[in-house]
Order: sequence, then structure tokens, then C-alpha cells
Amino acid sequence: MLELAILGFLADGPLHGYQLRRSIAHLAGHARPVSDGSLYPAINRLVKAGLLERRTEPGASAAQRHTLSLTAAGRTELLRRLREPDDLDISDSARYFTILAFLSQLPDTNDQHAVLRRRLEFLEQPASFFHDGDRPLRAEDIKDRYRSGMLLIARATSRAEQSWLREVLP
Repeated sequence: MLELAILGFLADGPLHGYQLRRSIAHLAGHARPVSDGSLYPAINRLVKAGLLERRTEPGASAAQRHTLSLTAAGRTELLRRLREPDDLDISDSARYFTILAFLSQLPDTNDQHAVLRRRLEFLEQPASFFHDGDRPLRAEDIKDRYRSGMLLIARATSRAEQSWLREVLP
């Protein structure tokens, strides 16, 4: 998802590596900081693949700055990844939110809606963090207040998201 976030933010315009790292960190939240050890190798892979272009510019002080921008091939790849997310991208909330953050880059509303429908279908399936054999447990079935709380929070979040999706989808 790091590569998708890089492509997505650069679709809005060129950025320096530091600006890009900050944008990705804000998107991922404080629990998932982006290290230089993961960001710059990902950038290098994307540059090598011809998806990004790196230009060197004079910095404010003596150090040079590298500006990154999306190539035409990079835009094509971004759109492909948004149009065709895999099942994990749909089911994992953090990965899905990265998709959602850039979904408006898809020019065809039908493609956008197809992704949203997949998420809605996933959310409509019975799910639980805890099971009794093959049977998913509900918050009301669990005596542990913290586990029950997890399920209540997840249920409320899921209902809110389903409601929003139903409003957005025709």
C-alpha cells in the first residue's frame, strides 16, 4: 500500500521526499509511521520501473532536493491499482482507506462504484474477531468486557460505513 500511497499523492502534483513522507504518515496515522528505510526503497523501485521521475533541484541551503513526479506510466499503474484492488485491499481497513483516499483519481464513476460495491459486499458478510467453533460470536455472546467492546465498536463502524456506502452508490 506504500507504493499506492506514493503514486496517489504524486498524482496531485510533484513533491519532495520529505513532503511525501509526511503526507503518507498523516494518511496512515500515528500508529504506522513511515520510515526512510521503507519509503526510499519503494521510491527507488518506482523510479526504476519508470513510474516516477526524480529531478534534482537546488535546496534552500547547500543540500540539493529531489523532486518526485508521476510519469504517464505511473498514472496508468495508479489507475490500474485503484480499479483492480485485490481482496486484501478490500477487506483490510487500512489498505482500503488508502484505496479510498485516491479513488477519485479514477475518471470513470462506474469504476469507482465497482470498488465501493466490493467493499459493501464484504461488510455485509457476517464477521467476528471471536468464534465458537465455526460460529462467529456477537458482542452479546461474550462476557469479557474488552472483547465485547471490540465487537461493539467494530459493529458501529461497519454500520456507519455501510450507511455511507449506500448513500454514495446509486
